[in-house]
Amino acid sequence: MVGLCLGCQTRWVGESSDVPALRRGLAILRALAGRPGPVSAGVLARELDLPRSTTYHLLAELVAGGFVVHLPEERRYGLGVAVFELGSAYVRHDPLERLAGPVLRRLVDRVGRTAQLGVLRGGELLYLIKERPSQPQTLVTDVGVRLPAQLPASGRAMLAHLPAAQVRAMFPSSERFVLRTDRGPRSLPELRRLLAEERRRGWAVEDGVITAGFASVACPVFDHTARPLAAIAVTFRHDCEGPGCGETWPNLAGEVGRAAAELTSRISGRTG
Repeated sequence: MVGLCLGCQTRWVGESSDVPALRRGLAILRALAGRPGPVSAGVLARELDLPRSTTYHLLAELVAGGFVVHLPEERRYGLGVAVFELGSAYVRHDPLERLAGPVLRRLVDRVGRTAQLGVLRGGELLYLIKERPSQPQTLVTDVGVRLPAQLPASGRAMLAHLPAAQVRAMFPSSERFVLRTDRGPRSLPELRRLLAEERRRGWAVEDGVITAGFASVACPVFDHTARPLAAIAVTFRHDCEGPGCGETWPNLAGEVGRAAAELTSRISGRTG
């Protein structure tokens, strides 16, 4: 009886021309993950030895689920936001917070300012941990609070290290560029210029964008594939006139960067 069951299972596996649909879909995701950028359906079909019709059908399902992004102008496909969310969730739910807590507490002891850990959830930043100094200041950000990812320094610190196609998919229209004050990026081209500048600098700065009179400095935390998994930010009181004074606080950024590098090492991550 056992032999018959094993035989039935063997025949079932062999009945498909390649592999079951789920395995084919996962194979497409793995193939996209291994590429430096978006690729065409034809390339995926050849690489995975799949019929083109099957490839297009699987891609359509993956696009509908948010796991793949279709770039019609380029006729290519890339990884979607849902993949990033799954990867982040692997360590975010508990291990990341446990590992990050001591790192943030040591950072607060060194700089005497509020430190926070945030992750991307689609086009939003979700705060997971908040560590306060002995004399904290009231902030709008707190654990569980979500903000548009392009506004806080934590969000942009991660966006700056994502593929351009993924950022574009997260901000498909001008309606996504909401503001809390009179500061902050208002369009995708403006956001791209800001991210390029912050990527070259090595850290992101937010000055009066979330709350007037407060500024933040943030650095990304990377996973084992060198993709941004989270970001550590320090927030402090700062007032300046006009669109911003242009201060980037390199000394404070150095402390935040060391904390981010420590957490990257603790989760077995690596930088590019």
